[in-house]
Amino acid sequence: MAMLPVFLQAPWVRLHPFSATVFTAVLLTIGVVLEQTGQHQKAEIGQLLVGFSGSWLAGCLFWGWLRAHPVLHLPVEAFALPLALTGLRTRWRLASAFYLASLLGTAVTDLMMALTGVMQAWPAVVMAPIDLAPRLLHQAGLQLLHPLPMLLLALAGAMILRLGRRWTSKGSTWTMAGAVLVTTVWVDGLFLITSLLQPGLSGLIE
Repeated sequence: MAMLPVFLQAPWVRLHPFSATVFTAVLLTIGVVLEQTGQHQKAEIGQLLVGFSGSWLAGCLFWGWLRAHPVLHLPVEAFALPLALTGLRTRWRLASAFYLASLLGTAVTDLMMALTGVMQAWPAVVMAPIDLAPRLLHQAGLQLLHPLPMLLLALAGAMILRLGRRWTSKGSTWTMAGAVLVTTVWVDGLFLITSLLQPGLSGLIE
């Protein structure tokens, strides 16, 4: 779910950023209501929604108004970092862990984009005319198929998978966080395949 905005949220935000941003309030309200029911399963779902609402809001702000500036992606995604770190010591621990795991996955993804040179192509891809954007995205994806980028991606993927497995031994909260983190590997891989085979379905372009 850490990269869900790329596939589902980004198209909505590009079409109508204000309504997508306002939807954050819906997610947050449902999450808080469920968390306060006193029922364990509903409370956990509510906490996950609260954590996800933080990532959703950051995604709306970035994809809606700042998508041409990739250097701002991680700072925007990290807007709730102090609150999440504090929340780890409260009853909102699950929500905080979800948000932090998503943020870590995003940080690794952005770092790999920077190291492999893909981030340099980002502004041109997201701001290109609709007839040119798929080709630019495809070309950006091809950059990752060279030996050095592939090695960097493999190392990053292995690191995330190992960390995710280690978290599974630290209790249910971090088991969930580990699952969210590991999802980054699979979703990033799917995004790369989509960029190479069918760029228009990636959610990154019109």
